[in-house]
Parts: sequence; C-alpha cells; structure tokens
Amino acid sequence: MVTSPPSVVVVTGVSRYLGARVAARLAADPRIDRVVGLDPHDPPARLLGLLDGVERIRADARAATEAIAELGAEAVVHLAVTSVPDPDHGGRAGMKEHNVIGTMQVLAAAQGAPRLRKLVVRSSTAAYGASFRDPAVFTEDTEPRAVPRGPFARDILDIEGYVRGFRRRRPEVAATVLRFAPMISSSAETSLTRYFAQPLVPTVLGRDARLQFVHVDDALEVLHRSVTEEHPGTYNVAGAGVLMLSQAVRRAGRIALPLPESGLSTAAALARQLGVEQIGLDQIDLFVHGRVVDTTRLTREFGFTPRTTATAFEEFIQAHVAGSSLTADRLAAAEQAILDGIRRVRATADATPAGSDHP
Repeated sequence: MVTSPPSVVVVTGVSRYLGARVAARLAADPRIDRVVGLDPHDPPARLLGLLDGVERIRADARAATEAIAELGAEAVVHLAVTSVPDPDHGGRAGMKEHNVIGTMQVLAAAQGAPRLRKLVVRSSTAAYGASFRDPAVFTEDTEPRAVPRGPFARDILDIEGYVRGFRRRRPEVAATVLRFAPMISSSAETSLTRYFAQPLVPTVLGRDARLQFVHVDDALEVLHRSVTEEHPGTYNVAGAGVLMLSQAVRRAGRIALPLPESGLSTAAALARQLGVEQIGLDQIDLFVHGRVVDTTRLTREFGFTPRTTATAFEEFIQAHVAGSSLTADRLAAAEQAILDGIRRVRATADATPAGSDHP
C-alpha cells in the first residue's frame, strides 16, 4: 500500500553504519522535508559525509520522549539495536540497557507523539532462535521452539514484545517490524564478515548449517519503503536460497577448522584468537543449527525481491576475501594462535575441580 511519505522522520542509531545510511537515504528523498538523527554518540569520521543532510541530536533514548514530541515526528525508525556486547560500554549489561531499555524509551516517546503515523523497528531472524527442533523454514508466524540462549536473540524477543504492546495502544500507527537475516555486502564490517575473512574458520564437527544472508543495499531498500509506503506488520528480510556453511567457507577460499560441538566455548575462544571479535552464543548457535526463513510475505507486500543469498555472499567475498591472500605466514600465525588457544583451554579444564560449574 502506498501513501504519502512523512514530512518529518526521526532515525535512531545514526552513529552506526546502517543508521547513517538509512538517514542519508531518507534525507536525499525530496518527498521528505526533514530527517533527524538521534544518537548519544558522534558518528565516526568515515560516516560524517553521509550525514550532511541530516540534523543530528546527540541524546540517548532517555531524551527521546521530549525530542520526538518537540520535532513533530511523523515517522520513527528505530535502528539503535546492537547484536554483540561491547566491553567498552558495559558488556552484556550495557547491551541489554541499550537494546531493551532503550527500545522501551523510544516506544514511550512514540506513543506520546500526536503526529506519528509510522514506526519502523529493526529486528532479526534471531527471534526464531536456533536449535535442533527448528522447522526447515520459519515463517513470520512461527514461534521459537526453545528459548534462545544467546543474549541478542533474547533482547530481540523482548523488543518485539514491546512493539506488540505499542500496536495495541496506538493501533492507528502503521508499525513495521523487519526481521533481517545477517547482513553482508562489499562494505559492511561485522563479526560475521570478519569470521569468513579469516584464514582458518572454526566450524562444528559433523554439522553443516544452512545459512541465509541479506545484502545491505536490499536492507536499505526495504527500510526506505517501510517509511515512504504503508507496510504494517512483521516481515522476514533475507535473500532467497541458502548456502551451507561448508560452501560459504570454500567460496571464501578459507580453510575450515572442525571442532567438536562440546567445544563451543573453545570455538569462541579460538575465533577471538583469529581476530573475530565478540563472536558469541548467537553466532555459534547459528553456525551449529543454521536458520532459513520464508520471505513470501515481504516480496508480496513490498513488491520487492532482495538479491539471493549466494549473490550477496559472492559480492562480499570479492571485496573482502579475494584481496586477502592466504600466505604461508598468515597460515602459520593462525595455526600458532589455535595451538595457544587449545593449551589455555586445556589448562583451564585441568584446573577446574570435577563437578564444579564452569561457564
């Protein structure tokens, strides 16, 4: 359904790659009069150029109520959601504060905005969790078969719960929830893209997860249409088709390092040794069990089909991996890091008394 675009749009999370690009794209739309970026942090220098046409307010979610009301926002795009704990900003506690409490405050502000017509919230396919009981394909109506153990997935479930409450209180507002598959492109840099860019990629012995990705440019298109058109509801956003984890590793020109499933914590430690920062339970469970979602609702309601998972991944590896050769020196350094990590894990295990709890 197509309606007139809102004249004033507030975007949260503009200090990050996705938020900055969404705000810049909306600001370049001549149908929108004003785009305001709300973020407690200044964007890095590499993103500042994107935000020339965006008004920026340096404020956290606690200030959102006053800011959104005073701006007369007709649309709010909530992108200030982080998928990994940041040790520099409170670790897991800071992540939950940012994701869950921050979303509560933004929704409270949106509820009190009299001119608001649209709310767009970034979510994730992590909402479905990842377990051996999963169906072959998730639709938007599928409930998780088990409570996710990863912190990001649990935050996503809380966020979506608060959005459902907002819909009941403000039924006249078109609320759109977008469950994105892991994003990938030639320019995006995430723990996932760093994972596939390493010379040795830790995998789980005996498992070959089915993966889906969405190209960042396709995510931007869906977000833009969510603001400028009328698409209330919840949508899976992913590229059609799947890649097996083993296929992705081979296409990236990397070498798989299979580890027992019982050594998941070891895999995380080794991944950090290989330079994949902050990889956590959400990513590990994805690489063990995989996740595939149905996008029929998206293509039907939006009239838009994202590029396939294979195409998105191919663009990523051409830009990120093809240029990083697997030299003997890099391979030797990676092997040494693995050996050092194994020794540390074994030493910890030997020092742990039998029967004691070990995280």
